[in-house]
Amino acid sequence: MERGILYLIPVTLGSELFREVLPDGLLSVAGRLRSFIVEDIRSARRFLRLIDPTFPIDETHFMILNEHTKEDEIPLLLEPVISGRDTGILSEAGVPGVADPGSRIVALAHRKGITVKPMSGPSSLLLALMASGMNGQNFTFHGYLPVKPAERQEALRIIDRQAGSGTSQLFIETPYRNHKLLADILKYCDNNTSLCIAADLTLETEYVVTRRIKEWKGNMPDINKHPAVFILGREENHN
Repeated sequence: MERGILYLIPVTLGSELFREVLPDGLLSVAGRLRSFIVEDIRSARRFLRLIDPTFPIDETHFMILNEHTKEDEIPLLLEPVISGRDTGILSEAGVPGVADPGSRIVALAHRKGITVKPMSGPSSLLLALMASGMNGQNFTFHGYLPVKPAERQEALRIIDRQAGSGTSQLFIETPYRNHKLLADILKYCDNNTSLCIAADLTLETEYVVTRRIKEWKGNMPDINKHPAVFILGREENHN
């Protein structure tokens, strides 16, 4: 039996204006699929109804893959693909597999010889890096920094040293902890290091600003509970 294709389908970063950030080819594929591996069923259903108000939710099979999914449960998620059914992976926001548990199922698909097809769409990490004015040739994504204060502070010191070498350093935080992270950045990073704060990307409230640490002090934006990407580095041609 011919196997199906595993499609990696980006979703919006929260904007309802999906046609501004999602290409027609992606919308066409997502609209015809009836099998999905999703991080959250409610957000997946909401997205599918957003792009097509008539999407047949009740005729669609949803399987959950998140941080709570056990390793021995993951092979079961590929059964529809193995049986010949094209299946899509949906993250809660942005692209599957990047800062997202989708990479676990993609790795297994490769081992089983299943065709994996990534589709174009918004990535908060790349959008932030593009808009930061920092080195886009050499960068590192750290994901979430440690929650414990002492560990986070040490991580920031290390990241700041790496940023000083010219390599852009990207990381994220749970939105309700943004202000605590920013306070630590201002306290433990060098005054001449550049910091880009990129929040609410692609939304009407989008905010992207790059300044040196010393220029941020006393002038921080209110991004509490707003999804954001933080980048430490050196601005290109920064004297």
